[in-house]
Amino acid sequence: MRLSAPHGRARKRFGQHFLHDPAVIARIVAAIDLKPGDAAVEIGPGQGALTQRLLAAAGRLEVIEIDRDLAALLRTRYAAEPRFVLHEADALDVDWRALAAACGARLRLIGNLPYNISTPLLFRVLQAADAILDMHFMLQREVVDRIIAAPGTKAYGRLTVMLAPRVAAARVLDVGAGAFRPVPKVASSVVRLVVLDELPDWARSPLYGELVTAAFGQRRKTLRNSLHRFLTAAQIGALGIDPGLRAETLTPMQFGALAQAAAAVLH
Repeated sequence: MRLSAPHGRARKRFGQHFLHDPAVIARIVAAIDLKPGDAAVEIGPGQGALTQRLLAAAGRLEVIEIDRDLAALLRTRYAAEPRFVLHEADALDVDWRALAAACGARLRLIGNLPYNISTPLLFRVLQAADAILDMHFMLQREVVDRIIAAPGTKAYGRLTVMLAPRVAAARVLDVGAGAFRPVPKVASSVVRLVVLDELPDWARSPLYGELVTAAFGQRRKTLRNSLHRFLTAAQIGALGIDPGLRAETLTPMQFGALAQAAAAVLH
């Protein structure tokens, strides 16, 4: 999905839906609260309904656009604006650390992400977490539900647990389908993800991601079954965790404890 002016042809292969509601755009800009000198990066600007506001607020704006026609439109529109830097590229291929180095500061990422790449892009960006200050992304509402979910809820899962050690997440606002053209079949939400300064000690095990993936691979399985290749039921119990529980009931910190124990066993 993209933030855009009311005009323009949406391309299905890029998952484009143009946000046209000025009240929603104003709320997004206010929530981001860019300051002069911020290393602002807009992913997927579309025709640029948000772009000018971001550029004015930060004083300089890096833009990532994969659609060559929209990139050409933006390049023409901002030809006389040296503070506008266009990167015609796939956001999944961007070297975020190199971009942060070029900007001289940690990046503030902003974007209305196509639903088919939102989760892969989040993980890709967080591989360079040290180069990112925060993110404000428009995502499918159910994805935001999963990001901010609490243990024991239906939405809680692998995405929640994998992001928990990296970011502090909060829902900024919900956006109805009618705010877009063409109208998508799903509702959207804007989420704020503030990158944590350091990875918590409990999440430093190299097995954290692998163990979390195994635990949620078959949600109906208990820990003794889903994690049997990492730990025995007795070893799980020794951590004060009932091996008869299912993955969705554990906190991220408990997953960290399991991963640390598994790493100790393997070594």
